[in-house]
Amino acid sequence: MNHEAVMAIAEAIEVMKPDFTKLSDSIWDFAELKFEETRSSEVLARALEDNGFSVRRGVAGMDTAFVGDFGAGKPVIAFLGEFDALAGMSQVANVAAHEAMIDGATGHGCGHNLLGVGSLMAAIALAKYMKANNLPGTVRYYGCPGEEGGSGKTFMVRAGLFDDVDTALTWHPAPFNGVRSTNNLAVLEYYYRFKGIAAHASNAAHLGRSALDAVELMNVGVNFLREHMPQDCRVHYAITDAGGKAANVVQARAEVLYLIRAPEMPQALDLARRVEKVARGAAMMTETEVEVAFDTASTSLLPNITLETAMHEHMVALGPIAFDEADLAFARSIQKTFTEEAIRSSIRLYQIKGDVFSNTRIDGSTPMHMGLREFEGQSHFRAGSTDVGDVSWVVPTAQCWAPAWAIGTNPHTWQVVAQGKSAAAHKAMSHAAKTLATTGLSLMMSPLLLAEARAEWRERTEGKPYVCPIPLDIMPGGRV
Repeated sequence: MNHEAVMAIAEAIEVMKPDFTKLSDSIWDFAELKFEETRSSEVLARALEDNGFSVRRGVAGMDTAFVGDFGAGKPVIAFLGEFDALAGMSQVANVAAHEAMIDGATGHGCGHNLLGVGSLMAAIALAKYMKANNLPGTVRYYGCPGEEGGSGKTFMVRAGLFDDVDTALTWHPAPFNGVRSTNNLAVLEYYYRFKGIAAHASNAAHLGRSALDAVELMNVGVNFLREHMPQDCRVHYAITDAGGKAANVVQARAEVLYLIRAPEMPQALDLARRVEKVARGAAMMTETEVEVAFDTASTSLLPNITLETAMHEHMVALGPIAFDEADLAFARSIQKTFTEEAIRSSIRLYQIKGDVFSNTRIDGSTPMHMGLREFEGQSHFRAGSTDVGDVSWVVPTAQCWAPAWAIGTNPHTWQVVAQGKSAAAHKAMSHAAKTLATTGLSLMMSPLLLAEARAEWRERTEGKPYVCPIPLDIMPGGRV
């Protein structure tokens, strides 16, 4: 793709930036949880309609899911957008101290207010370029709810909404700039609900059967199981119902939520069966009953080096982000809330080693990533999970990262929320939009690049047909 096309799209996004910055900030203000993103979903869908897209709302059984199309025919280039927040992450914006706006309220602790709008800008900018240059094809934006524990994209894949897509592109806020090819983990989520018998804990404890005891014994059993599961697997839990606050009552109910992760979905399913045995054993020991309730799941991420290489090349062409001294000053104040180990851990997590634009090694002394991460052309293990994985198993998919956060920032922290409205975050968002839009244009104009990405995808999926990990009788939010 020629330099003029790259610059035309970049300039179009700069023109859009003020209005879409306000849109991103509005979604930060809404801070809506999974499948409750009514206002966030609507403002994004309306922005698409205002720019000539046709929008289908309420797709795949989710009120806040939508798909917007511009153009017609092949190729179909998809952009993935997210907009859900996290519980308990309330935080004042642009303040480098832990200060909740409302105690216990929600907040954008993973930067999805930026993610959804950045992808939206890319889709609209590419559509405008297509229209101005009479290019054939379809630009599609997916409004994907419930990434945080809801697996919205998995339900969209199950509904066949990606069946005609040629490639899917997305991004995520991060402490660095660049492409990092990752193999994320598959994840399964289950609620284990124990039912016992209430009794007075002093006068008649022998008559009670404690559901809370069962939860605690299950947790102990799974802790011992960790020694005997594959090294790359992960198991996490949260007690979601302790049965009440009265200490002198034998608790008749209790519930625990488990996330079970593994490099591949078959491994996760095997591990889940072992966890279930522990749960049933705990029920036997306490003479309680246990219900195992499937909640949701996401498949491991399937990298596509062909697409990632193309995306990296566009990031090279775009150059570094022009952070100013005010951006750096705020990042330094955020960094002061981290330990040195947290900063080193962040650099290790994202494997920020060399830089395309300089020989500077990133060591945390620079508060923001001012350059571009080198792309190794190979995949790395990453212990997180995302429903982007399910999309990657049905269509070639790639994502980039843009430095919306100070180096050292980890996802799902108050520091992410504090930086969600910063000038640096807005610059990173528009930079990601330029990367996605120019990569999408290359795919639209190059049948060879599309074919190579598809060929790699076929090779990686050969003999491994995608099986949706969510049963057909499960609806979003764990409803049956």
